[in-house]
Amino acid sequence: MKKRTKQPWMAAGDFGRSLPRGIGVNLLVREIAPMEDFCRDVLGAQIIYADEDFAAVQLLGSVFMLHADHSYLDNPMTGVIAGVETRGAGLEIRLYGADPDRIEVMARKHGHIVLAGSVDKPHGIRECHIVGPDGYVFVPSLAIAG
Repeated sequence: MKKRTKQPWMAAGDFGRSLPRGIGVNLLVREIAPMEDFCRDVLGAQIIYADEDFAAVQLLGSVFMLHADHSYLDNPMTGVIAGVETRGAGLEIRLYGADPDRIEVMARKHGHIVLAGSVDKPHGIRECHIVGPDGYVFVPSLAIAG
């Protein structure tokens, strides 16, 4: 059941047809607003559009989507998330080209869990692990000059 109270910025079909070829990410969340805030305030994303049911988010040149659980009631994914406390177990959402030090500071400032602080890794990148709303783990990273 949709909770949207305003007109979307474009028709769903038009948005779907506008997506570029490649891999897409859709995060199912309990509520849009907390993840919208996290994406904007911690990760530095641009919110293209958001309402109570859906959000389109642009980050590092890619677009991904957020869908609230209540808007997915007739979707096959409903059975996957039913009763699950933490979403995305085993999934790392890697943000190549995102400053891990800045994002770590913002995560702490906004009260999010820093699973692992920023550190240089042997595979040539500096990264940290941040837990966002609903338990999704984001890994911002930058290449180490070498």
